[in-house]
Amino acid sequence: MKKRYITVATVCLLLGSMSLTSCIGSFRLTQSVLKWNNQVGSKFLNELVFFAFWVLPVYEVTSLADVLVLNSIEFWTGRNPLTASVKVVDTPHGKYEIACDGKGYTITNTLTSESTRLNFIEDEQTWAVEVNGENIPFMTFVDDTHVRVAGPQGEYELVELTEQGVMAYKESVMSLHPEMAGEGFALAY
Repeated sequence: MKKRYITVATVCLLLGSMSLTSCIGSFRLTQSVLKWNNQVGSKFLNELVFFAFWVLPVYEVTSLADVLVLNSIEFWTGRNPLTASVKVVDTPHGKYEIACDGKGYTITNTLTSESTRLNFIEDEQTWAVEVNGENIPFMTFVDDTHVRVAGPQGEYELVELTEQGVMAYKESVMSLHPEMAGEGFALAY
C-alpha cells in the first residue's frame, strides 16, 4: 500500500511540476491542422471539415499532444520538434542541405561541407548570418510591407515588399556589383 501511495504521489508531483512551468507553447501541431483546414475550400466546406474534426476528436488529440508532449519539449529545449526539418536542394551551382531547427537555417554545401548559419532574432525581427559565433544582421522587418536590408556599400536601405521595391534594390546592388548579374542571383527573385 505504501509503495502505491509513493508512486501516485510521485506521478502527481511530476504532473503538477509540468503544469507549473508556465509553458503556454506554440501549439504547432494544432495550428498546422487548423491552417490546413482553412485551405480546404469554401467557407462552408471548411466549416464542415472543422465540425467533422471536432466530432472525430482530431482537434482534441492534437491539442492533447501539444499540451502533454510538444509544448513541454518546446519549453525545455527552446525548439518545437515539428519545426525541425532537413531538405536537400540541387542547384546548377551544387547540392545543398538546408536544415531548419525552428530558430534559423544551416545551409551546407554537400560537396565541400562548408556551411552558413542564418539565425532569426525574434525580439528584433531580424535575420542575421552567423560568423565566428557573432550574428551580423542583414534584414530587419520594419512592418508588414517594408524591410531594412544591408545595401551594396554596407549602409541599410528601406525596401518596400513589392515587385517594384525588390527590383529597385536588386538594380542598386547590381550597379555596384555587376558580377552578381549571373543566373544564381536572378533566380532568387
